[in-house]
Amino acid sequence: MIAVVPFEKLGAFRNEWLNARHHFSFGEYHDPGRMGWGALRVWNDDQIAPGTGFPLHGHRDMEIVTYVREGAITHRDNLGNEGVTAAGDVQVMSAGTGILHSEVNAGAEPCLLFQIWILPQRLGVKPRWETRQFPRGDRRGKLVPLASGRAQDRDAMTIHADAAILGARLGEGESAVHSLAPGRRAYVVPTRPGLSINGIDVPARAGAAITGESTLTLLAAQPLEIVVADVP
Repeated sequence: MIAVVPFEKLGAFRNEWLNARHHFSFGEYHDPGRMGWGALRVWNDDQIAPGTGFPLHGHRDMEIVTYVREGAITHRDNLGNEGVTAAGDVQVMSAGTGILHSEVNAGAEPCLLFQIWILPQRLGVKPRWETRQFPRGDRRGKLVPLASGRAQDRDAMTIHADAAILGARLGEGESAVHSLAPGRRAYVVPTRPGLSINGIDVPARAGAAITGESTLTLLAAQPLEIVVADVP
């Protein structure tokens, strides 16, 4: 089954510096029918204005993956970590026993990103943060694991969850195939229009919640990027 929720139907929040859409219940947006998808708890589509961002705040016991689509985000935390994650790259934060952090767009243009939260397998792990460059050329025409807790994804950044976040860049007419093991589910978001999954159209920045499908064929009618969560 492939259930598509259009971008316009997502939860929305906007203030003077943040324009956000929530694929699942988050903050002031609450939908009892959309509390997550398996171990996937949050998928926020954020646009952050230049010179602004999320001030210092805390998290516990959550694996947080940030996929930057445009611009860059600067991370600082109480562990002494500081770094910039630019468009096409990914950062991972394991909140574990607790971490305080800020995320700021220090650039001159808006920063667009996906913020993805995954429930961990174990509580109380040591908190950590990591960012890594993922050359977009390496994701051309194929799905590449970006952050994962699966043993087979050795080149991905580590998360403390039986889950994987994968990304691909597809040109016009290109496709990628993803296999779902029994009992697994997927959540797929394209950055632009033109994606179909097993013949089902998925509009730009919409969410496709998938279960009961062993093979996913992701076909692009025009150039786009896709991000996939593979979760129990």
